[in-house]
Amino acid sequence: MADDAALVEQYLEHVRVGRRLAARTVELYALDLRKLQAFASEAGVALLQVEPTHVRRWVARMHAGGRSGRGIALILSGWRGFYAWLGRDGRIPSNPVLGVRAPRSPRPLPKALDVDDSVQLASFRAPDADPWSEARDACIVELLYGCGLRVGELVGLDLQASTAARGWIDAAAGEAHVLGKGAKRRTVPVGSKALQALEAWAAVRGTALEPALFLNARGRRLGAHAVWSLLRRRSLQAGLATPVHPHMLRHSFASHVLQSSGDLRAVQELLGHASIATTQVYTRLDFQHLAKAYDAAHPRARRKG
Repeated sequence: MADDAALVEQYLEHVRVGRRLAARTVELYALDLRKLQAFASEAGVALLQVEPTHVRRWVARMHAGGRSGRGIALILSGWRGFYAWLGRDGRIPSNPVLGVRAPRSPRPLPKALDVDDSVQLASFRAPDADPWSEARDACIVELLYGCGLRVGELVGLDLQASTAARGWIDAAAGEAHVLGKGAKRRTVPVGSKALQALEAWAAVRGTALEPALFLNARGRRLGAHAVWSLLRRRSLQAGLATPVHPHMLRHSFASHVLQSSGDLRAVQELLGHASIATTQVYTRLDFQHLAKAYDAAHPRARRKG
């Protein structure tokens, strides 16, 4: 419909010039509004005549066609803005997209390494690396995987306990004391491999005045972004197929403890989750592990290929 096309072009000009949106954003708005035009044309209604029932029907069609809930939500946001603009101009009595919600997308599973890859990364030692950075990086991997720490908790660790410290490690007790989300403190056990790595790092760390346990090359507290970078580099050097980030090691820690113990409450405490519902995502990871074992071992399992 010619009038609909003119309305869309007027709106795109408004967001391009009046709101000064980026060219890519305007391009995405145009794609979403072309889709709206197509739906309306097929239904035999003008854009100014669209009702909430039409929008709900189109949402259902997009969902049935494989569009994700998040993708539909973005499209609805574009449509909602278009009709809000028409409403401000007095061209429609109400916004037909208000109150229409996209289908909920299933929560994505956290990415975790399998046990072999985790051990391969934790055991890796770079033969030609600087001994100082090698000892530091190896200790970081051991603490992230061995204790399930968040990267912020890791870089917040101090060399010694103090009233000002956000966190520290009591090597004698084999415990890490960390400050987690919501300023909640928790204590997690530190395994023998991590303690050995900690001892090796302490031997070469030096006597910098900075209280932080982990330092950068300038002798200052190591930042979270630096941990992301070094972990990505180290995982590729170790021969892993997928670059690893700090939270992936936390997920791996939780998944592997749950696989071995089956104790969801214990994993919740170790991770510092306020709600058991947050921890329950790892039961889905555990089921995936069991399903793979079933597919590989059971004579009546359905096999692909």
